[in-house]
Amino acid sequence: MNSNILIIGGTGKTGRRVVEQLQKKGIQPRIGSRQATPSFDWNDKNTWIESLKGIEKMYITYYPDLAVPGAKEAIESLTYLAKELGVKKIVLLSGKGEVEAEACETIVKNSGVDYTIVRASWFNQNWSESFFLDPILSGEVALPMSNVLIPFVDANDIAEVAATVLLDNDYNGKTIEVTGPELITFKDIIHTISTVTNRNLTFHEITLEQYIEGMRQMQLPEDVIWLIEYLFSNVLTNPNNQKISNDIEQVLGRKARTFLEYARETADTEVWSTAEIIK
Repeated sequence: MNSNILIIGGTGKTGRRVVEQLQKKGIQPRIGSRQATPSFDWNDKNTWIESLKGIEKMYITYYPDLAVPGAKEAIESLTYLAKELGVKKIVLLSGKGEVEAEACETIVKNSGVDYTIVRASWFNQNWSESFFLDPILSGEVALPMSNVLIPFVDANDIAEVAATVLLDNDYNGKTIEVTGPELITFKDIIHTISTVTNRNLTFHEITLEQYIEGMRQMQLPEDVIWLIEYLFSNVLTNPNNQKISNDIEQVLGRKARTFLEYARETADTEVWSTAEIIK
């Protein structure tokens, strides 16, 4: 059954999982990505109209993050266009403890369109599908702020919440904070991954300045470096980001997945195996 639901970022970490959740319910949403037909490109507003035609509900993820320059203006433009084209409900994936993300939330809240905000902590999948994977594969993990407590949340939980609130109008006008069920540190995470993979991972405590310099030596793009520096210096240190929420349990009727549960499942895929390293 085709539907009038658009998933922007439908091939990303949460977006593809939201698509899977909807497909399990017999719903085939429209995928919002550059490779889709019609295509959706955040950098090309000409693609937005075709993607939004006939859509009544939409899930928005902004790549790489709502904190980056230009995100607020893009969300504002897309939200205005969505309303003009008859979209009735927006579910926005936001970042917990991010002031810039909350500015984007305000745009959606004041749009006159029904909405639900899904405000997420850092993803477990950053360790298997994103920027923390390479250090795990190398066996040498060097990170700053090793003792900061973080309520890492699983992308599968986020997606199940997002799919639920997309379809259930009881959540209109609400902000759902999604976190894991525990506060853990980077040191805790490395110990857990070492245990489930039977690998001897070495953790090195470094300063944020050393971490940034290391990324520059790796010739990462400056916008990526800026974002990671922002996340470490502003988000991790925000007290609001160091609180556990039980919203996942309230929405789904079950507890949020622990990092250990995620780690065991991920270890079984062998994505953390050193055999996966190909230079």
